[in-house]
Amino acid sequence: MPYFSKEEIARAREMDLLTYLQNYEPTELVHVTGNTWTTATHDSLKISNGKWMWWSRGFGGASALDYLVKVRGDPFIDAVGKILGKAAGEPSIFVTKPKPDRARRLLLPERAENNDRVTAYLMQRGISRSIIEECIDRGLLYESLPYHNAVFVGFDGQGAARYASFRATVPEKIMGEATGSDKKFSFRIGGTEDKTVLHIFESAIDLLSFASIRNERGQNWQAESMLSLGGVYAPSSPEGRWKMPAALSNVIEADGEIREIAMHLDNDYAGRAASGRLAQMLGGRYRIRDEPPVFGKDMNDELMERHRRRAERRKERQSHER
Repeated sequence: MPYFSKEEIARAREMDLLTYLQNYEPTELVHVTGNTWTTATHDSLKISNGKWMWWSRGFGGASALDYLVKVRGDPFIDAVGKILGKAAGEPSIFVTKPKPDRARRLLLPERAENNDRVTAYLMQRGISRSIIEECIDRGLLYESLPYHNAVFVGFDGQGAARYASFRATVPEKIMGEATGSDKKFSFRIGGTEDKTVLHIFESAIDLLSFASIRNERGQNWQAESMLSLGGVYAPSSPEGRWKMPAALSNVIEADGEIREIAMHLDNDYAGRAASGRLAQMLGGRYRIRDEPPVFGKDMNDELMERHRRRAERRKERQSHER
């Protein structure tokens, strides 16, 4: 096993990742914008201002050595030797150029002539008609054929539809995602007034339920950004590896104004475990608010329970007035 002095290790640490890749693995570099780069292997790993951050995994570093050890998984001594060897002028290793990452083709279901069944279904779930109509008007929601499902659409920064989830309007709980959906662009609304706060949910219906609660309180439900993660999962063990939801990773990478993240995930094992992991991964960079449903398993349960209690109070008042 080779031995390296403290001075040699310090010299290896001086090489930043951008310099390393530019000189020895240029086909691995992908330019994003300005002074920001990513890698062909990991598109959620961003390199900027001498540092790098792997957003989907929640960690980063400042040197090529950090990258080789933490991302590539090279043993520390091997990584030091690789950097020092290349710095000494060894020929770079041949790297096969990766195939370009083509955007997925989203196949949206056919639209129905109207949205009557979807509107009736969502109102039955307690969601405000005005919110439903706003989403329909903006192309975020529609009724599909031939099954009359509710389709929730997500768009990229250029206004192109890149994601769609569907939910059956019949009693059977049929749900899924349209072919070609890219979860990075999951269903998202709001942010008209305050772009520093982001609310996250497991599903589009939970998101709309939270918006309805705000609307019923007389608040501007579109003031702050709201994002559906398209579901979460629990790690196999408390120490197991866990990947940040692609939708959340994509939003916080692209939106530098976010300062606060409010989590409204489900009151079940997966939801609570995901909330805990996200708090650990993001707590150092954002103010984290863990705000699970007050009633029931999810935000729609909370909305429906609020409606039930309101109806009971109304009946009590009416009985006293008689």
